[in-house]
Amino acid sequence: MKLFSSVNDVKDVPALVAKALQLKQNPYAHQHLGKNKTLSLVFLNPSLRTRMSTQKAAMNLGMNVIVLNIDKEGWALELRDNVIMNGTTVEHIREAAGVMGEYSDIIGVRSFPGLKDREEDYSETIFNKFVEFCKVPVVSLESATRHPLQSLADLVTIEELKTTARPKVVLTWAPHIKPLPQAVPNSFAEWMCKADVDFTIAHPAGYELSTDFTNGATITHDQDEAIKGADFIYVKNWSAYEPYGAVTGGNEDWMLSNAKLDTVAPNAKVMHCLPVRRDLELSSEILDGPRSIVIHEAGNRVWAAQAVLKQMLEAL
Repeated sequence: MKLFSSVNDVKDVPALVAKALQLKQNPYAHQHLGKNKTLSLVFLNPSLRTRMSTQKAAMNLGMNVIVLNIDKEGWALELRDNVIMNGTTVEHIREAAGVMGEYSDIIGVRSFPGLKDREEDYSETIFNKFVEFCKVPVVSLESATRHPLQSLADLVTIEELKTTARPKVVLTWAPHIKPLPQAVPNSFAEWMCKADVDFTIAHPAGYELSTDFTNGATITHDQDEAIKGADFIYVKNWSAYEPYGAVTGGNEDWMLSNAKLDTVAPNAKVMHCLPVRRDLELSSEILDGPRSIVIHEAGNRVWAAQAVLKQMLEAL
């Protein structure tokens, strides 16, 4: 594996999930793989779980880790070619990524979309330019359209905690106060559509995701019907794909509560990628109660990242 940016970069998804769970039982068995190897983590946006879990995963494998908040600590990057750099940008992505590759055996990159120009965001310009110019294996730490490490951890969590062979998994839209990217729901949908689960997406009208990510999912605008009998309910807000980045009001009743679950999904486990806005996206009573597995899910971010890094190290 030289690139991890989506489920399509994984040859055997069940095997990768199994490897993550094996590493959870024996985290330090492969430290020889990372000895004298360097992972550089490049952040253009804030991070808590992705940063800490990937650092810990790399250290479990014996790697050295460099973290660069390039938006705050690096030079302003120019992404366009064939321009005279007489404005606010100081360094071109060609040189910046190339130099980082000189210092690194593997690079992780995190960049969010602007939510203004769909074509620009969905072309993954920043991430793809790092891949092109750094010349070493690259891991997506979240991009404009996907968050594959999160989705792998989500699938690991479902595999670990499921009580039926083919669980019912529901991705449900939740309210928020501002437009959020589609990266997490895109990615979760893409991974669930390739997993052995019964997968449904529920959202208000107007919040349809790109069909590039939802092929194979059941899609509905009826949340109560969607979550009926669910084993796992994944809660997440996202803005519209069309018109791009738009939000509409009047959907506050989509926030999940115990009252809803008691009626139609009493045994459901509730997931969220975090951070979560309490009592806006998801009720405190669920987050603080026995149905929530959000902390367990976040813990599995380590083993997801470690499984991916292990494959990359083995290929070096």
